[in-house]
Amino acid sequence: MIFVDTSVWIDYFNGKVSPEVDILDDALGTEAVAIGDLIALEILQGFKQDKDYKAAQVMLSSLTIYDLLGEQAAYACADNYRLLRKKGFTIRKTADIIIATFCIDHDIPLLFSDKDFLPFVEHLGLRSVG
Repeated sequence: MIFVDTSVWIDYFNGKVSPEVDILDDALGTEAVAIGDLIALEILQGFKQDKDYKAAQVMLSSLTIYDLLGEQAAYACADNYRLLRKKGFTIRKTADIIIATFCIDHDIPLLFSDKDFLPFVEHLGLRSVG
């Protein structure tokens, strides 16, 4: 199973060519692909046309979708943010902290193109796909 971040999905739906999009394209239909509820929100809110929104919603609903945040996860996210901050890294988006922490806690590799995940790989054991 791989967990795919919003950054890769946006490139995928926009037809951008990248190594991460190629990995996602290869994985769809051949292995389990997962996202989080927050990622579904981030992806779907970006569509302007109803037909594109509906097509994406149907496609995403065929994936494994996890609930990403609860009380214990919130504490783990805060701990990870603070640990990285002490090491000199300020993570700009709370969503990235939630996604990375979920993947770390569930030992699921993350496919991403957003460089904000690199401190999680380097210092907290996030497994990267690709």
